[in-house]
Amino acid sequence: MKQAALANGPELTVVDSRLMKRVFYGFAALALLSVAISLGGKWFGHSIAMAGYTDDATVHQVVIANNVIAVPANTIRFAQARRDGIASRLDLYLRYPQMDGYSEAARDDFNHTGTAKSIIFLSFEQQMMSRDMSGRFAPIYSALITQPGIAGPGGTTVYGFNEKSGYLNEVLVVGKRPGKDPFVARCLSGPSAEESLAPCERDIQVGDELSLTYRFPREFLGDWQALDAAIATEAGRVLKSGH
Repeated sequence: MKQAALANGPELTVVDSRLMKRVFYGFAALALLSVAISLGGKWFGHSIAMAGYTDDATVHQVVIANNVIAVPANTIRFAQARRDGIASRLDLYLRYPQMDGYSEAARDDFNHTGTAKSIIFLSFEQQMMSRDMSGRFAPIYSALITQPGIAGPGGTTVYGFNEKSGYLNEVLVVGKRPGKDPFVARCLSGPSAEESLAPCERDIQVGDELSLTYRFPREFLGDWQALDAAIATEAGRVLKSGH
């Protein structure tokens, strides 16, 4: 019996050593898996929290025709557009009046968690019409609206569209500008306006044959002069001629 026990001793030692190695490697693998899950969870959780936004302020240069638009990534609305290169259109969003992009400090504004609306949406693309919205008032819009209008925010006049205009559930907001074509914006009306984050729309000509359309909350109409000036200033800041 004693000899048998001595004979089996080394074998048991080898088996125990192999078992301990397997246990060690098993725990090591579990530890690595745990770390991977933790890091992945943090990344995935951060991605969900960002909900498509980014706080990356890296400036990208986007080329549209003869224009170079230099804007930080956190102002570019769609993730696939956050790159340098040529595009046919570029969509941005900004907080007004700060005119900045997404950040931790601006998270609630971009997520629209408060009662006040503060985000404007901008779209740059090649000019398709010879006149901007202000220039189209006299030759086009004036023939499509019903007279008289009613007093609107910030000294504007609000006109309804006639049935043949094609602008259903919309109104035209016009603000006089001495010596210039009027400020003109189209706004949704009725229930659709209440459901929209930015029910008003206006386009202006900027850069080298470029059109900038911006959409904004109806509440901003009371400050339309400052809003329009801020948009023009921002366009001038980010635009560079490609010539």
